[in-house]
Amino acid sequence: MNVLTEFKRGVAQAWDALTAEWRELRSRAAGALTRFTRSGRNELPAEVVADLPPMDWGLLAVDVFDDDERVVVRLEAPGMRKEDFRLEVRDDVLWVEGEKRFEREATRGHYRLMQCAYGRFQRAIGLPVPVRGEKARATYKDGVLRVELPKAESARTRRIEVKG
Repeated sequence: MNVLTEFKRGVAQAWDALTAEWRELRSRAAGALTRFTRSGRNELPAEVVADLPPMDWGLLAVDVFDDDERVVVRLEAPGMRKEDFRLEVRDDVLWVEGEKRFEREATRGHYRLMQCAYGRFQRAIGLPVPVRGEKARATYKDGVLRVELPKAESARTRRIEVKG
């Protein structure tokens, strides 16, 4: 085999590895990527974004797990208050709406980097089984929204005793 063919094969393998990792990253982040929209009371001051475009997309990472009795959803949403959230269960989807407000620092400095998104957002989180939305409980602590949703009777695990 000549050197050029081996070089081409090596470049192709390197490219395949790089694009595979990029596809993996995109696939993992796709659900967490959330669009933030502006609202009248949440506009960023002009001097804050004079040289920077405001972020319209942000990551709201979610974990969903279940046990025999419930489904638990954990959503990372730092910098908010519990009053900033509105939750709703429709069919087998938990809808999380909220608003992350910009709070101005009391300094006279200039922003050089802005990666946090601000504004209203809505996130739809698919649930693995039917739940009883009317019995859900939600807490917000240390930047994490935790929602516990009891499973519907039809979705609960039942142990069956085998008799002789």
